[in-house]
Amino acid sequence: MKQYLQNIEEEIAVLRQEIIEHKVYAVINNLSDLRVFMKYHVYAVWDFMSLLKSLQINLTCTSVPWFPVGSADTRYLINEIVAGEESDVDGAGIRKSHFEMYLEAMEQCGASTVEINTFTTALKSGADFNTAYERADSPMAARRFVDFTFEVINSNAAHLQASAFTFGREDLIPNMFFTIVSDLNEKFPDQISLFKYYLDRHIEVDGDHHSHLALEMTASLCGDEAGKWLEAKEICIAALKQRIELWNGAYDEITRK
Repeated sequence: MKQYLQNIEEEIAVLRQEIIEHKVYAVINNLSDLRVFMKYHVYAVWDFMSLLKSLQINLTCTSVPWFPVGSADTRYLINEIVAGEESDVDGAGIRKSHFEMYLEAMEQCGASTVEINTFTTALKSGADFNTAYERADSPMAARRFVDFTFEVINSNAAHLQASAFTFGREDLIPNMFFTIVSDLNEKFPDQISLFKYYLDRHIEVDGDHHSHLALEMTASLCGDEAGKWLEAKEICIAALKQRIELWNGAYDEITRK
């Protein structure tokens, strides 16, 4: 299985580097630029949780009466990741999901949360995605990004969901961006501190421990089946291309502004 993982990592290396070196980071020079970036990024923070919960539904028993489902090792892996993402602690030690932390960081920074809240409220009320996008006036790049994520979710194929989650989401924020945010935080600590905490927490939890758990989970789900590994590689390539397009959308809006 190690050779399959290595093959995927080699195949996606160029795309990952393109994301890490994306031109959007170089144009984030002030709070106004950062607010635009966050407006796009928040969609990825939100649908990340939907992708994660779809894995939990597929890999564990989430209904009653309860029965053991699949491998106990895989159940442990996904449940630990969910616990960390859905009920982490903020800077004050209060339990929150990473999405809730992100919304608070947006509010502190002065980025409007009206759009993303309108979008999620519409979905809660039973609206379909197209209606929710229209009500919120969601950016087109964000719509395409979320649509792709839910195509993966609706495939109901755990190995595809795990691959998109593992290779398309984890550990993709470059050091350059942390430097930008740290510099802004020194100038505007009362407006950036929550976002800096979110990023620091992301690296501490997601970029290290969770990424290793996710790799184990993907390897377990694909096993020694070459066909599953090929599908896993194709889906993570598509996921990385979607992230590039999301960043392109943010870049275009920042530079137009």
